Amino acid sequence: MTTATKTGTPIERIKDEKPGLDILDDIDELAAQHGGWETIEPGDRERLKWIGTFFRKPTPGRFMMRMRITNGRLTSAQLTALAALSSSLGNGVMDLTTRQQIELRDIQILDVPEILRALCDIDLSSLQTGMDNIRGTNTCALSGLTPKELFDASPVGEEFTRMFLGNREYTNLPRKLNVVFTGCLENCVHAETQDIAMTPGRGPGGLNGFNVAVGGKMGSGGMTVAQPLDVFVELQDAARLASAITLLFRDAGSREKRTRARLAFLVDDWGVDRFRKEMEERWGAPLAPAGKDARYDHEADHLGVNPQRQEGLYSVGLCVPTGRTCADDMAELARLAAAYGSGSIRLTVGQNVIIADVPEGKLPALLDEPLLSRLSPDPSSYARGLVSCTGNDYCNLALIETKSVSRRVVEALHSLYPDAGPLRMYWSGCPAGCGNHHAADIGFQGGKTRYEGEVVDAVTIFAGGKTGPDARAARKIVDQVPVSTLGKFLPGLIAKLKGNKFDPNLDLTETDMPGIDFES
Repeated sequence: MTTATKTGTPIERIKDEKPGLDILDDIDELAAQHGGWETIEPGDRERLKWIGTFFRKPTPGRFMMRMRITNGRLTSAQLTALAALSSSLGNGVMDLTTRQQIELRDIQILDVPEILRALCDIDLSSLQTGMDNIRGTNTCALSGLTPKELFDASPVGEEFTRMFLGNREYTNLPRKLNVVFTGCLENCVHAETQDIAMTPGRGPGGLNGFNVAVGGKMGSGGMTVAQPLDVFVELQDAARLASAITLLFRDAGSREKRTRARLAFLVDDWGVDRFRKEMEERWGAPLAPAGKDARYDHEADHLGVNPQRQEGLYSVGLCVPTGRTCADDMAELARLAAAYGSGSIRLTVGQNVIIADVPEGKLPALLDEPLLSRLSPDPSSYARGLVSCTGNDYCNLALIETKSVSRRVVEALHSLYPDAGPLRMYWSGCPAGCGNHHAADIGFQGGKTRYEGEVVDAVTIFAGGKTGPDARAARKIVDQVPVSTLGKFLPGLIAKLKGNKFDPNLDLTETDMPGIDFES
């Protein structure tokens, strides 16, 4: 049974009054009530997040809806339908997220029931994509396709999703839970930032399976690297083990303070040894010790033209700068996926897209399509490594605008230094860290500062973050650099990043980028 601890925390009181997922039973009435969105009570505005519907203060009366795209896998028919919904019921803006999801913007509450029915018709869902739930399950975007994987982990993500989706036993967690299952050897999913991370390992006798780590997170307080649990689990047991960890978190996680309610804090309070012991008691049998980590040292983004494990077929990864795109382009992407491939589309944690199963003979024609001049398979090194959160045009938590500013930055850098090597620059508009800025070569966290007598947009800059076998959080370099002065600051910083590794003896000599004002 789901347990709830009575506390003074407003969100816990809301859940005590009525379970979050119960809003699904009320949505038709809420959508039809006289007065529209303004008459929805605050508690119900929060509960709407249990069905992926988010009130946005910057756009009063308009909601964002987040689609659950399990493992980041879509069909061309599904993407066509989502693009049509975005055009007809939203404003045509579609955002790709760092959890391989899609967000539709400017949705009216009266249209939410129609969208929910349309999602059922195309075998998609928006349930449990917000608040204290298991968010979209991540895996390698090329799972089942890349020759550089130990095994295809996507069936485990699908099995786990079937366990919790629509199941009220999993809808009252202390806070959100991020989960990744990956068999990819190229560290493409930021596993060490997840609450539950299952990564490819070789167990006894060379058996393939997952090594398990717990308690990773982004957000306030910075990046916490998931701690190895010294557990190896076979593929057929992995979803059940993830479920057991989830329910342990549900029952034992703190509900006293939202700021200490993530799984990371339970692991920190208990220590790994006690956490593992508690898990074994719930599991009912000894857990096998971790196997050998099978992953490579490098990271991959899966962009460009890559041979699949299926002979004669290729994946074509396309860069969507900052993940912000439009319904027309997504409808065209769906058409291209059906015309040149099998209709299979994959989303990446880098906010990009992949067309799968393209025969070699069709590659030249696909690469010549006009859409690929906007969504490039061969972007600049700066655009290729760019990630950005939503920013303050749609998110009330963001302190600065991120998407257009970050694009201007990479365009300026490319014009001045076109031959630079790969560089990952991640932007978050606030400490919540939705842009994963602590895992970047250079990370930006939005804020405000006083400059030349005015309060202006600013960023705190971090450097040297990475995930993978030797994961580490980026280190703070400097506080509150005005965005308008980044042109004087960034080139000097980049020049001191030797091999994209953070040098603790950085000399941050300013280097001018003449004529560029990133706020204009």
